[in-house]
Amino acid sequence: MADKPDETGHKVSFSGSSKSSHEHGLSKGSNTSSSRSTSPRPQTPVKRSNIRNTIFINRQSEALAQEIIPQPELAQERPFLIYHDSFVPVIGASPTLQCLIHDSRAPYFHEAGVFIPKTNTLFITSNQIPDSSPDAVTTANKTIVITKLEFFSAHDFTRDKVRCPERNYMANGGTNYKDGLILCAQGSLNEPAGLIYMEAKRPHKTTTLINNYHSRPFNSPNDVVVHSDGSIWFTDPIYGYEQGFRPKPRLPQHVYRFNPNTGDIRVVADGFGRPNGICFSPDELTCYITDTDYIHGDGTIDPRRAATIYAFTVVFESSTNQPFLVHKRLFAYVDCGAPDGIKCDMAGNVYAGCGDGINVWNAGGMLIGKILVEGGVANFCFGRDGEMWAFGERKLWRVQLDQKTKGALLRI
Repeated sequence: MADKPDETGHKVSFSGSSKSSHEHGLSKGSNTSSSRSTSPRPQTPVKRSNIRNTIFINRQSEALAQEIIPQPELAQERPFLIYHDSFVPVIGASPTLQCLIHDSRAPYFHEAGVFIPKTNTLFITSNQIPDSSPDAVTTANKTIVITKLEFFSAHDFTRDKVRCPERNYMANGGTNYKDGLILCAQGSLNEPAGLIYMEAKRPHKTTTLINNYHSRPFNSPNDVVVHSDGSIWFTDPIYGYEQGFRPKPRLPQHVYRFNPNTGDIRVVADGFGRPNGICFSPDELTCYITDTDYIHGDGTIDPRRAATIYAFTVVFESSTNQPFLVHKRLFAYVDCGAPDGIKCDMAGNVYAGCGDGINVWNAGGMLIGKILVEGGVANFCFGRDGEMWAFGERKLWRVQLDQKTKGALLRI
């Protein structure tokens, strides 16, 4: 689901000054590491006065509401907000934010965000687009388009529409899997929802991995992540039903674990308003799940509902070696919109797409920084050496953090 910017301003005190930078470059990285080590990476101290495109937040002044930051739907000259000094090594001395594509025709940049390092390709799913074709009757006359970008440098790339041999019914979240990617197929009024595997190369052949829970249909799977043991974890809210392209739900809004080797499917978490994004910490001892009950599928917003990130401890039962999610705790509540897509970096910091851009917390749940993106961000994806792409519906953004900052999924 896309987050809508909250109309409430942020209270801050400004310090530091710099001019916007438009210089970007693509850095080549090393191959993905299989190590799950989370040892702190060495950092060269960066002086506050040398950091460009940033605003240092005075937390005491913020608490007293002394000044108001510009609204998130407006472009920001200095989009990087530093709430704690630990955010400085994350962004480095010259962080940048640039709009790579602005396509006013449709919201082509919404979810998934799967980067394939071997071919330098990025897959993105759109938000819902009106479709008057006969095939779209079962999806309430809406469709979702998958975009494929192949990068030759930071700003030199090709853009194509993915045409699969088999129809993808309302694809949403996605993640890397084998030599391709897994996509959450939200389904239609006639076609089942579930998980599909799509090959990264043309003709992008698809294979259904799972489409039911012991013969009961899923609601509309939203986001997915793969554990290092090969199991696939995904969320299943009822957004498809609320948006008119899925039947009445026959299951609660669960989080599932699927073992593709054995076919075992288990519920690992429940009790959410709208379970949405999901990711693991670098050591896979913590699972983060976002709850976007703040905004429902019909577009209604209620600030009294959850806009929350929950953290769970991952433990394995000793006799069977089966995982459980235990010790559920509130990790963070966002102040603008709702937390949609969620990722970790190798230092254990947690990133989420929110109504004002990308918010970043340390592993202790303290907000350490923000990347303000006009209109907000639904989801995002790490590339190589601190590169990140943020999805703002009709705009695709490129973020350059410090080159030592690595996403925990690909570790490059």
